[in-house]
Amino acid sequence: MIPVIKLPHSTHQMEHELHTYLDPHQRSASILSDIILGGQDGLVNVLGVILGIAAATSDSHLVLIAGLAATFAESVSMGAVAFTSTIAEADYYDSELEREQRHIKQVPKLEREEVRQIYQQKGFQTELLEHIVETITANPDVWVAVMMAEEHQLTPVDRKQSWKVALVVGISAIIGSLIPLIPFIFLPVGTGMWVSVAITALVLFIVGGYKARVTVGHPGRSGLELAVIGTLSALVGFIVGFLLKVPAPS
Repeated sequence: MIPVIKLPHSTHQMEHELHTYLDPHQRSASILSDIILGGQDGLVNVLGVILGIAAATSDSHLVLIAGLAATFAESVSMGAVAFTSTIAEADYYDSELEREQRHIKQVPKLEREEVRQIYQQKGFQTELLEHIVETITANPDVWVAVMMAEEHQLTPVDRKQSWKVALVVGISAIIGSLIPLIPFIFLPVGTGMWVSVAITALVLFIVGGYKARVTVGHPGRSGLELAVIGTLSALVGFIVGFLLKVPAPS
């Protein structure tokens, strides 16, 4: 059965509704993704570094220095990558947008048929289908927006958000990186290593579970997967440090 849809009475109204459709909770979801990306990367990478140093030297002072150096280098690197990747996404969207605008001007019949096929596959037929096609293609801006969203699966990228994304990822990386360092401030290196691993695994489990709750998936399974993968990745640093352990002075 074809769903009954109330069509907009004007292209202006449709453009407004299309904008709403293209961006459902996109900003909040993107911020959450950036926070998880930065925090998780900082947790795992810095834990791997400090476990390697701890296993190689058993010197808490060196562990803290290496951990702090990795923390700030990691945060700057992650922020820079987030900035450049956002700009790259914006450039790609703009290039596809220009190409689609050019196609609408040069081969409008072909592009109109593509719109018809898109909505025909969604179940629309006969007069309703033709009305949708006519409404969309009556406004070039709406037409292009529909093609970008439906054909290319792309949404607009705000270049002004690139600095915000970089800051969110960078600050999240700093916060995540500092968590595994805390035990080494208060505990001996041997004890601090395992407490750091336990705390990091717990935080990763919470992050994975929360991510599953706000997106899709089973919180327990998602949390366990993230904790196991992150911890095993960090333990690679411990293995390297253990194999290259600095001999104790005689």
